[in-house]
Amino acid sequence: MISTRTKRASFAAVAAAGLIALAGCSSASGDDNGDGEAGADWPESLSFAVIPAESSSTIAQQQGAIIDALEQELGLEIEMQEATSYAGVIEALRAGQADIAGLGPFSYAVAVDSGVEITPLGAVVDAPDQEPGYQSYGIVNPDSGITDIAGFEGKTVCFVDPTSTSGYLFPSAGLLDAGIDPEEDVEAVVAGSHDGSALSVADGTCDAGFAYDAMVEETLIESGQMEDGAVETVWKSEVIPGSPYVSNNALPDDLEAELKRLFTEELNIPALIEAGVCSSEDDCPMPEESEYGFVEVEDSLYDGIRAVCEITQSESCVS
Repeated sequence: MISTRTKRASFAAVAAAGLIALAGCSSASGDDNGDGEAGADWPESLSFAVIPAESSSTIAQQQGAIIDALEQELGLEIEMQEATSYAGVIEALRAGQADIAGLGPFSYAVAVDSGVEITPLGAVVDAPDQEPGYQSYGIVNPDSGITDIAGFEGKTVCFVDPTSTSGYLFPSAGLLDAGIDPEEDVEAVVAGSHDGSALSVADGTCDAGFAYDAMVEETLIESGQMEDGAVETVWKSEVIPGSPYVSNNALPDDLEAELKRLFTEELNIPALIEAGVCSSEDDCPMPEESEYGFVEVEDSLYDGIRAVCEITQSESCVS
């Protein structure tokens, strides 16, 4: 499950690995794009990349209704791409190998601030009037004897990825606030995904670790992968702005505008049921197990991420 043990992860190496999985995925152009109302200069397909928060089968399941709706509304084929790292998704967007992508708040800020030209399309929420947000949890194995984040010092600690908001950036800020250097004072393990981090804490591979709230409280327990009580939460971050989905600005303007409209108006459970994409709420899975779907977000929502970068001085913020 754990493939990398490191004090300082190399952003460049992770990005290169991620690009391997996405190589050759750039869109092809065509004039006739099926039954949808495609523009003459729209591509025949769109490449859709998502950060590795969970196993590939779970990611594909949670994106199923979205992909079906996009294909139905756009008349284009949506090609799901499995990235191996957060950095890989960023570099795929930069290289034009991804047209749509799901990012974490941190990876979004890193992408924009490093010059990747993307537009936020929306983020998932549980209600239409809710502001997108979630928390990072610091978790421990019940047998570890750790009762708070200060106890992480000197322990084997699972992080998700160097550019994970709730799996690295906010945890780093939490450790620093407790007087712990996340690069020097813990034995850091890069798990590669949120479920990998939580499960590694549960099985004792790591004494402690970090993952986002729903992964710890709902996803792994409801899927039967982890028993309730297998980990204990001893730290919670402040509320983190929701994970944005983005479009590549290299797409035609009218296609990008239509994607923005679809994400903010059509990619929610009530609209998907009405459109016949889903037969019921139970048959309409959403990313991060959202109980509603997407709402509009603006770049300014992620200024708090940039502020935490200033606090942590994380190498990943500027890589």
